[in-house]
Amino acid sequence: MATIDLSPLYRSSVGFDRMASLLDAALRSDTGATGYPPYNIELIAENQYAITLAVAGFEESDLEIEVENGVLRVSGKKPEEGEQREFLHRGIANRAFERKFSLAEHIEITGAALKNGLLTVGLIKRIPEAMKPKRISIGASPKELLENRTTKAAE
Repeated sequence: MATIDLSPLYRSSVGFDRMASLLDAALRSDTGATGYPPYNIELIAENQYAITLAVAGFEESDLEIEVENGVLRVSGKKPEEGEQREFLHRGIANRAFERKFSLAEHIEITGAALKNGLLTVGLIKRIPEAMKPKRISIGASPKELLENRTTKAAE
């Protein structure tokens, strides 16, 4: 597989370190990655999301959810069974797992729920007022705008 060198991106941009790191991680193949547990990412409403993982057999005490540096980490580990069981066929996964999800800026976790073997993590994007678009009214004459600008600069 061909690799892409992202070092020029690091040299010629400021403040995009996280994006470059995400691209780099996405392009790097992880041979140990498995599809366990399966999950869905759902758009509930504008700026509201849910991640649902199929964690059949796990209890709340077996699961851990953490957020650090824009990465949501969901992990599960079953305690060791005291008794040895003999299986004729073992098709139900009962192994430890860890799933990581990279979160965009301003994404917050609203909560988590475990029901019928599905763990759902709620997320919402809260955009700060300073970053929301602002409507500028048109009405002042150019002369008034210039007078206001020079008055404020003198203060």
